[in-house]
Amino acid sequence: QVQLVESGGGTVQAGGSLRLSCAASGRTFASCAMGWFRQAPGKEREIVAAIAQSLPSTYYAESVKGRFTISRDNAKNTVYLQMNSLKSEDTAVYYCAARETSGLYTYYTQGREYDYWGQGTQVTVSS
Repeated sequence: QVQLVESGGGTVQAGGSLRLSCAASGRTFASCAMGWFRQAPGKEREIVAAIAQSLPSTYYAESVKGRFTISRDNAKNTVYLQMNSLKSEDTAVYYCAARETSGLYTYYTQGREYDYWGQGTQVTVSS
């Protein structure tokens, strides 16, 4: 069982920055591929970023590429999402997700591929 807790959400002006954190329980964090998703009101959940066990292996949605950075610190059992140059379109509930895998360079971009989810944290960007 993996439990995930997001934090760092809040309200920020357009052009500002936020850093989200996702703290994971258990001893298997290093064996998990991790992802960040978001869901805006009236819209479907969408992938934001993903990271494999090997840090250089990452994925970004085109809408956030160049503005967001996903990273992980296995010693702290934590994955981060640094969000810069925020836009009103980034307003959503952001979720952290985990998938156990033996693939060192494997990441996942579909929500159905993940086994564990956090409770979500609200990000609001004012224009």
